[in-house]
Amino acid sequence: MILIVASALLILSACSQEKRDNDPGAEAMYEQAKAALDARRYEQAIRLYQRLTTLYPFGRHAEQAQLDLAYVQYRSNRGEAAITTLDRFIRTYPTHPNVDYAWYLKGLVHYADSLGFLRRLFPDQIIDRDQTSLRLAFNDFQELTQRYPQSRYVADARQRMVFLRNTMAEYEITVARYYFRRGVYLGAINRAEYVLEMYPNAPAKVDALEIMTDAYSELELDELASDTRQVLEMNAQGASKPDPESEGFFKKLWPFN
Repeated sequence: MILIVASALLILSACSQEKRDNDPGAEAMYEQAKAALDARRYEQAIRLYQRLTTLYPFGRHAEQAQLDLAYVQYRSNRGEAAITTLDRFIRTYPTHPNVDYAWYLKGLVHYADSLGFLRRLFPDQIIDRDQTSLRLAFNDFQELTQRYPQSRYVADARQRMVFLRNTMAEYEITVARYYFRRGVYLGAINRAEYVLEMYPNAPAKVDALEIMTDAYSELELDELASDTRQVLEMNAQGASKPDPESEGFFKKLWPFN
């Protein structure tokens, strides 16, 4: 029995050694994966990066391979897998020199998801939609700017945060108008107040005040309507009201090329 066990162990050891002998090494394997990435052979790159991190879980190549793997997953529309890889990297290497990039890439993954939401921002029939990706992207970029203010990714992250803020505010306005058209005036007021409270610097604040003025009027709350109208007039001075159907409207939401 002892001889059988010993023989089995020797066979497994030989197979393992043979497998390792067939591997080119961490550096060569990383270069192969990088070449596949540069050539946009994403499936091959994913396999190589995963194999590298399995065979050589320690060292600079394994660390960079995780970031590259997350990027490939992002580019190949595997957002959930990319987030999992990035969360693992941030948790394992919180002081890594490139951890700021991990936060930035997390934001980009959620940001890409949010663009699908933006395409549905002005449907014919407005209903409440999930804004999770918008908020997650905003939070990721915010983490980056607060934790690593000197990062080279901060400038771009801040611009994207402005766009996300304006988009989330415009979404609330769209829903507020939906409520107003259907006579749910309190619901419209609540949505408009939320915009003023959460997104005070967004262009949509003028629309929020306008909706509140009209809703108060419909509810025959004349004093509130008058007060809100005065605030609206002060905020509207010098601010041109955007046309949702015009190209300029989206340029106002999007603060960079």
